[in-house]
Amino acid sequence: MPHPLTLPTSPIGSAALRSVRGSAIRDLLAVTERPEVLSLAGGLPATELIPSVRIADAAQHVLRNRDALQYTASCGASRCREVVASTDNVDPARILLTHGSQQALSLLAQALIDPGDVVIVDDPVYVGALQAFQCVRAHIVALPITDSGTNTAALAALLAGGVRPRVVHTVSNFHNPSGVTATKGTREELANLAESYGFWIIEDDPYGRLRFDGEPQSPIPDESVIRLGSASKTLAPALRVGWLNAPPAIVSLVERLKQCADLCGSTLNQLMVAEMLSDTSWFESHVSNVTSEYGTRAAALTSALDDAFGSSVEYDSPTGGMFCWIRFPRCDTRELLNVALSHGVAFVPGAAFSVSTDMSEFARLSFATLSPQELREAVRRLRTAIDDV
Repeated sequence: MPHPLTLPTSPIGSAALRSVRGSAIRDLLAVTERPEVLSLAGGLPATELIPSVRIADAAQHVLRNRDALQYTASCGASRCREVVASTDNVDPARILLTHGSQQALSLLAQALIDPGDVVIVDDPVYVGALQAFQCVRAHIVALPITDSGTNTAALAALLAGGVRPRVVHTVSNFHNPSGVTATKGTREELANLAESYGFWIIEDDPYGRLRFDGEPQSPIPDESVIRLGSASKTLAPALRVGWLNAPPAIVSLVERLKQCADLCGSTLNQLMVAEMLSDTSWFESHVSNVTSEYGTRAAALTSALDDAFGSSVEYDSPTGGMFCWIRFPRCDTRELLNVALSHGVAFVPGAAFSVSTDMSEFARLSFATLSPQELREAVRRLRTAIDDV
């Protein structure tokens, strides 16, 4: 007689995984897929603005060579690395392609951080970064973000007091969720602190090309900076092509880890992205069309907020990206969400992005996926939900 199966009595999952907070944004996706719900929640690009015809043309062109269906190097297809490098004006040896920029974050966390190492993040935080650092059991210290970006004054005080971070992470342009873009002064001060105290800066930049107002800022200028980019917001999320731009020694470390994770990315998708990024006249025109439409939608959202709420809510008008960070004074947005869903509108409560600061009065609204008319209707429903609360 075979022995009966004995089930383990210990908790399922590693201690590291048990320390990872779930994503309220991902949990909301199932709800927001209901056709009657107007979603201001997801950080998705507008589906109708994804260049599906151009992507199909790129696939057809790339597939003329069967090598596109073969394995490629762990660091990514050389043609795509060269195109990304030329865009960033760096040596291709600094570029490693990943399965979206989130994989770059995850691999960097594994490559650079030991359990207990200090990692500095903005508060509110990009949830994907928080999860990546929690998964390697980092000691996370959150600094309230300022209108100028990362709170370098608070960081300098921590450093002077003896705190020695391994990594400082920030979303430098159109911060997710706050919408803040780091100023030139903040970027330079952050680089100076990194040089003086010897930590890495992870400059997460998936939204930098989505500017529809104002002048762009230059990347953080220092060899201690690891920059992350992505084709998800400008071309299509399903292509799953992201990249990191880092010193070759970091690229080598991450490449070794990537071999453990997935051997390599999709040669086909990487060559398709290279085809489209290298078609600079088309790509610039496409990005211009996307940012123009996002600018129109952001204006529709803020106009509707002004009409519906007047001065009773607080926000800064977006100048790019996909999000508007809004404060509803004396309102717990977690409670508001439950009522809002009953009225057919969704958003992400600020608490989903909080590390150590009370964000209960805040909410992230995405204007990217709805038309101006739908945005006005979504705000009308939100006003009704507020009245009910």
